[in-house]
Amino acid sequence: MTVSDQPTTPQTPHPTRVPLSILDLAVVSEGSTGAQALRDTLDTAVRADELGYRRIWFAEHHLSPGVASASPAVLAALVAERTTRIRVGSGAVLLSTTSPLLAAEQFGTIAALHPGRVDLGLGRAFTPPPARSEASTGAEAPSSGTQATTAGEPAPAPAQPAGTRVVDGLLIPAAPGVAFTDTALRQRLLAQKEVVGASRTPAEFRDELELVLGLRAGTFTNSAGTAYTSPPVEGAAFDLFVLASSGGVSARVAGELGLPLAANYHVGPSATLDTIAAYRAAFRPGVLDQPYVVVSADVLVADTDAEARRIADPFTAWVLSIRRGADGAIAYPAPGTTPAWDDLSDADRAAVQDRVDTRFVGSPDTVVERLETLARVTVADEIVVTTVAHDPADRARSFELLAARWGLSAADAAGPEVAADREPALAR
Repeated sequence: MTVSDQPTTPQTPHPTRVPLSILDLAVVSEGSTGAQALRDTLDTAVRADELGYRRIWFAEHHLSPGVASASPAVLAALVAERTTRIRVGSGAVLLSTTSPLLAAEQFGTIAALHPGRVDLGLGRAFTPPPARSEASTGAEAPSSGTQATTAGEPAPAPAQPAGTRVVDGLLIPAAPGVAFTDTALRQRLLAQKEVVGASRTPAEFRDELELVLGLRAGTFTNSAGTAYTSPPVEGAAFDLFVLASSGGVSARVAGELGLPLAANYHVGPSATLDTIAAYRAAFRPGVLDQPYVVVSADVLVADTDAEARRIADPFTAWVLSIRRGADGAIAYPAPGTTPAWDDLSDADRAAVQDRVDTRFVGSPDTVVERLETLARVTVADEIVVTTVAHDPADRARSFELLAARWGLSAADAAGPEVAADREPALAR
């Protein structure tokens, strides 16, 4: 990855700004390869370590032509070996494809060699939505915050969808105009599930989390009363996070167990405030004494607003491929090669408008202002940003500009004493 040699001037750290972290997808650019995307991801992590980002998490996606991050534990281990300070982890390991035991053993192994620098983020197993005939009988469809997408044809949406609101300067869009019970979507997800081999039947989400916590504490017994020990998990120095996209089970259970929560504004912005409210309402002292909320945001920073908009141009087509395409995320296109917004159908605009409108694109000042609003309205303890662009140099430049304008520095972020009153301290 080529890092721009344009100067970035570090700013004095803002006394009230929360830490910044990164969620990386190892996006595959059109004309490039998955192998190159993974190498770029490692370069991003090394540079993020130098710039002062708090942590870098890796997503889990399978069978998506445009996303190479399929093995968060492997990437976390590789990055931990190449860096000195930044925390590494998953955003998230999906419990539909990996059991909580295996996830805990993987990240416990990394933590044994890099104690105090590892996060295990878990996401609840996703079940393909019911067919239309089942939905008509009252079966529950996924919430508006889910990452499920559809290849069906939703009804056209107005220019400003009903339900869109602005809360103290933060846009909370209406739920996307997609039909979560669409037959084509269900068939695609079931076909992918078969190829992935995701055949496990997950337990209740609380039970899955308590298994991890019990194994780490050395107190786990199964329903029959049999005690089990996992050497790489017992006493492991990793922090356990719950990732949630709605105010449902994940947010509630995270609160009940006193775990930190990562709320998904970058994919499910319509449900973010509900997610956080449900978590705070359910919170009881447990692993943590008080709530800890990380909020995600999709950002693209360039030297000027105009340049940022030019680089960000393909985002609409990329999100549309995720939500309505036959194969999921396409390889990320180059600027100027995708249809203009005005050329899309009403149905296509409705399917992606929530994500397009809530992406923070612009100069450092423009993006920082919007991130500050997000942090203020959500009362976030930390922001995790994800950045996609066709040219890896543009992604690198975005992280550099944001770090400088936010006032990050590796010296400020290093060591366990940083923001010790605000961040989870499970592993310190």
